[in-house]
Amino acid sequence: MVVVFSWSASIALVLGLLVGLLFRNPYPKQTKIYTKYLLQVSVIGLGFGMNFTKVMEAGRDGFAFTLLTISFAMGIGYLLGILFKVERVISHLISCGTAICGGSAIAAVSQALHADDHDISVSIGTVFILNAVALFIFPPIGELLHLSQHQFGIWSAIAIHDTSSVVGAASKYGNDALMFATTIKLARALWIIPLVVLTSFIFKNKNSPSSFPWFIIFFVAASLVNSYLRLPVELTTDIVNVAKTGFSVTLYLIGTGLSIAALKKVGARPMLQGVTLWIIILLVSLFFVEKY
Repeated sequence: MVVVFSWSASIALVLGLLVGLLFRNPYPKQTKIYTKYLLQVSVIGLGFGMNFTKVMEAGRDGFAFTLLTISFAMGIGYLLGILFKVERVISHLISCGTAICGGSAIAAVSQALHADDHDISVSIGTVFILNAVALFIFPPIGELLHLSQHQFGIWSAIAIHDTSSVVGAASKYGNDALMFATTIKLARALWIIPLVVLTSFIFKNKNSPSSFPWFIIFFVAASLVNSYLRLPVELTTDIVNVAKTGFSVTLYLIGTGLSIAALKKVGARPMLQGVTLWIIILLVSLFFVEKY
């Protein structure tokens, strides 16, 4: 189900881009309003799929390691953004997606940034392309290098963006790899919360007194409810599936807002930043996994 969501979200974005580029969105203002709230509601809904207690337990032992790897990815992403002269918002979104959990991180952080549709679509599009590549190349590379189940699980959790693609790649490698990868990735996903809050202050809009991303509070509340109230599994599964569908619909609507003029303005530099950052994270994490 998780892997299917990854592909459906990618397809939704591509379809939206085709509609936007070929026919143009006749209702751009209305779409912008709908996508803002639908995206926030979808992020909150995804919180019902997170067990806060288990994630905290998983992240406690590797707190320093997780903080180090996320900080490293954000720092390198920032420098590459300057080097390739990528627009500041897009550069930050790509760095966040690479550092934590791909599209989910970009979706959450974009709300704190008040990012435009073309910023979000370019950033998520870049991450999704690399996710698709990782899904196919990681297992063969792991086998070629004779990585253990534990090593591959750690490597894939760090170097692959979206949780869905991590699950897909690790499940191909083995059950133990899947267990390690999922646990580590979910623990990293929790860092969306401080990253969103930090982003809201760094990119604070002086003309907007309500720039704090309040929806992230409801995301945490949803994960706490799922963890401690013991809601029926069928109910939380349905909520998460609806949220995933909402996320896909949002990506479609975001895609329809992208124009040829906007693409020309952005250029190929965001993709160059995303690919370069991904390769650096891939190689550095692989080096440490093999050595330690």
